[in-house]
Amino acid sequence: MKNWIKILTLFLSSFLFAQQTSFKFDFGGSRTENGFIPVTSTSKFDKKTGYGFMDISGLKSVDNGGNALTGDYLTSDKPFYFSVVIPEGNYDIKLSLGDSKGTSETTVRVENRRLMLDDVKTKQGEIIEKIITVHVKDSIIRNQNGVEIGIVKLKPRERKYLHWDNLLTIEFNDKAPKVCALTIQPNKTAKTIYLTGDSTVVDALYEPWASWGQMLPYFFVPKEVVIANYAESGETLKAFEDRHRIDKIWNKIKSGDYLFIQFGHNDQKSGNSTKSGYRKRLKEWIQKAKQLGANPVLVTSMNRRVFDENDKIVNTLDDFPDAMREIAKEEKVYFIDLNAMSKTLFEAMGPGNSKKAFVYYPANSYPNQPNVLADDTHFNTYGAYELAKCVVKSIVDQKLPLSKFVSKNYKGFDLNKPDAVETFHWPESVFMEALKPDGN
Repeated sequence: MKNWIKILTLFLSSFLFAQQTSFKFDFGGSRTENGFIPVTSTSKFDKKTGYGFMDISGLKSVDNGGNALTGDYLTSDKPFYFSVVIPEGNYDIKLSLGDSKGTSETTVRVENRRLMLDDVKTKQGEIIEKIITVHVKDSIIRNQNGVEIGIVKLKPRERKYLHWDNLLTIEFNDKAPKVCALTIQPNKTAKTIYLTGDSTVVDALYEPWASWGQMLPYFFVPKEVVIANYAESGETLKAFEDRHRIDKIWNKIKSGDYLFIQFGHNDQKSGNSTKSGYRKRLKEWIQKAKQLGANPVLVTSMNRRVFDENDKIVNTLDDFPDAMREIAKEEKVYFIDLNAMSKTLFEAMGPGNSKKAFVYYPANSYPNQPNVLADDTHFNTYGAYELAKCVVKSIVDQKLPLSKFVSKNYKGFDLNKPDAVETFHWPESVFMEALKPDGN
């Protein structure tokens, strides 16, 4: 009987933790601030406790004395990942970073390498607080009472992702990441930008692949706006419907939110024309978003890296960008011409330098990569970052309502003068894979 009571108690505590939405974690050693959950270098993730580190090897606890919350911290000489079991939703995460007796340098990403904080440096003895706002999702479609009414049909490779998994996972990276504390609170008021699209938009898990969607959070003010990336590699408008990805968004999106729509690469490649359902579906999505009080934003697909003999970009997307331009005018919706901007950007880079924005790497640059990587569709982290700046530039230049929520991290962007790749900062994550994403 005692064993059954123990089992029931463990089950109930685990269930209650899974429903919890607010947390206070004190990172460090044995001293813990009142009201905080202690997290140490041995706190390996366990579903029973509901939180912990994916890998504790290399984690180090340092206690400088003094304040129980900020006098100690956790650090590592390699990226470390902290996960919390938490229901889907939007959350504000407050991070205390620094070293009361030293300096620190921390980059923070969430889930599938979604960029939140870049190269945050603290001075000697300085502790600073930073807030990020994160969208957490799972694959279940629920009614208003929380009852399951459907599910997103995930691809096998998605089951390895750090989203869709009922966890919030935070990556701490850089030369000297030092984390003192972390608190989590639900955010019920932030405008949510839902991203739909393919491998050029998706939150890519593996180095060296990346897309503009996972860079976008860095450029928006936390607490006010949150990015919810539902894109997936290889998807077309039709596949996005067939797998119920868009149904999941219709189930979550609320009045005042935004729906970014970027499709074309795979729609075109699959042999479809813009007359074979593409236009019809786009218009249906626009109307549905408007009915729900949301703001549809059409984004043309960026160009592939294909140059002619005069070093000008060749259109390889047939009439798909033009179809989206026409529909944006017909339906009077917000429009971002990433296709046109990418042409200017890639031509400014030129045939040679543009390879530095795409997945072009010699053999053995990454694990299990015996062959050269030469991909003219998919971007590395630098290329993805530059394209994200294109998207933000369009929002700012057009003075779209979202422009008032663009953060100071965006300092303007000249398409004819792309950032030097040598100045781009991106400490790589531990997840690496040479396998090309679905789609082209």
